Amino acid sequence: MSFAATLFQDPMTGVPFMQLFISMVQLTLLGGVLMFFRPLLIGIARALVLVVRPRPTKDELAARRKLRLAQQAAAAVTGSTEVRALRS
Repeated sequence: MSFAATLFQDPMTGVPFMQLFISMVQLTLLGGVLMFFRPLLIGIARALVLVVRPRPTKDELAARRKLRLAQQAAAAVTGSTEVRALRS
């Protein structure tokens, strides 16, 4: 049996062509709308992320940087002390 014969045979036994066609049209339209509004949707998603996890302030970033530098300096001093201990 050919594809066309299968497609257009008795509606009770054939492929529900119109349902398939309408579903494909709806999916295509949904995809087009999503692509059209993509920048808006990305902006909304980023705003929601900022609501859940806000950006740290400049003062918080400076405090973290200062703490990290202090930890690195302490590690450098500890490392040089360990090297001196190993040499003697």
